[in-house]
Amino acid sequence: MLYLSTRNNKIEKKPSEAVLEGIAKDGGLYMPKSFEGVDFPMDQLSKMTNKEISAQVIALLFKGDKMLEDEKGELEGAYKLVSKAYDGKFDNEDFAPLSKVADAYVMELYHGPTCAFKDVALQLLPQLVSASKKATGMKDEIVILTATSGDTGSAALSGFSNVDGVKIIVFYPRNGVSAVQERQMVSVDGKNTCVCSVGGNFDDAQSGVKSIFANLKLPQGVQLSSANSINIGRLAPQVAYYFKAYRDLMANGEIKMGDKVNFIVPTGNFGDILAGYFAKKMGLPVGQLVCASNTNKVLTDFFEEGVYNKNREFYLTKSPSMDILISSNLERLLYLVCGSERCASYMKQLKENGEYKLTEKELATIRKEFDAGFCDDIETLKTIKDVYEKEGYLMDTHTAVAWNVYEKWLKKTGDKNKTVVLSTASPYKFSSSVMNALGKEYDGEFDAVNKLYEYTKAKIPSSLVNIESKAIVHNVTVEKDEMQDFVDKMVNKKVWMD
Repeated sequence: MLYLSTRNNKIEKKPSEAVLEGIAKDGGLYMPKSFEGVDFPMDQLSKMTNKEISAQVIALLFKGDKMLEDEKGELEGAYKLVSKAYDGKFDNEDFAPLSKVADAYVMELYHGPTCAFKDVALQLLPQLVSASKKATGMKDEIVILTATSGDTGSAALSGFSNVDGVKIIVFYPRNGVSAVQERQMVSVDGKNTCVCSVGGNFDDAQSGVKSIFANLKLPQGVQLSSANSINIGRLAPQVAYYFKAYRDLMANGEIKMGDKVNFIVPTGNFGDILAGYFAKKMGLPVGQLVCASNTNKVLTDFFEEGVYNKNREFYLTKSPSMDILISSNLERLLYLVCGSERCASYMKQLKENGEYKLTEKELATIRKEFDAGFCDDIETLKTIKDVYEKEGYLMDTHTAVAWNVYEKWLKKTGDKNKTVVLSTASPYKFSSSVMNALGKEYDGEFDAVNKLYEYTKAKIPSSLVNIESKAIVHNVTVEKDEMQDFVDKMVNKKVWMD
């Protein structure tokens, strides 16, 4: 397997090299050279364990790379990496359980150490990085640069904290994440970690990180990488839970092999839903992938009109992890549809003009695979209340966006296939918004965690119990135009945060 840059298909890397670089030197994202021969053994799926599914996905997407080297074969090598990543890290072995809600299923992806879907990938990414360093013979220190809209930061810090040979710097938008999300990040005490708030929104932080990758001069013995889904090592592990959901639906008697299943995915950066498209390319019988957005509906407009336009008002919403106007992973879909030359042109137009427009043929190709919808804050809160009162099921704001879009999409299409709605975070991470939705009183967000439990009796994740009492370790802030100087000081002048 080789990986190519989305902006120049002459840039080729082995999987381990792509994982270590995170982003290509030309600013492109790494994509498999081809999905031919990357076929998941669907005839074995019903008998596979969760870890076996994850190992199979990794072995296929990274096949032929020394990072998977093992005397018993690459599949066994992948299985060992998965075991190191997941054993004892989740509430139980089922890291993505399905819950029946009305006529659909909700896939709960928040049972990891930081209570968000990104734990599935970010517990495995450090293992992939370590294995890649060994495979390539790299001795350099790796500095992970990550921008977060809330959940990636805490999940990446959890995964990389105190990993030898790696340091991690996380940037998050000041006043743009929930109090629980912020406390999760700033209380991490790993000696190789740094957390910094940025004046601006997530797009400012993400653009700043990409600029640092392109422009920062590094000292000898240091290499930058990323824990965002721009890194293929972060995206690949997420493919597995789509196969797992399909297996569980078969086990529940809801479908038989070959039946198509729809997936409704709340997304801002387009990584989670793209993982579902990867699964489809690998042989999973996916019906429709529906992209659910909040009021920052740049993706909804794109799928409807074929125009990506970031020149619009940015909204702070009740679903902050989706408050994004530059969806980085969409670039990978463009590459698959129109090739590297046109993809590079579109990215150039986006950078220079803030927008680009697909051809009718390109848009038609995309709309065969994806649909989209959006949900505003009023609808989000109403959905939380309605689903809880009617079904007894408690969901966070991002899941509510997806559920609301699912209901609208079902009414529009009348689709009869089984549908899975991805739940990306615990309701306790956004407890104040959930309490507002339920019409209950509380005194601040941390009090809302306890009041939400008193009202619903839904179990509080162990990592969020008494989170307000966790000491603040990181108290650093910069403006968006100061990010590169900050990283330069940390990396080149060796002034790491104590």
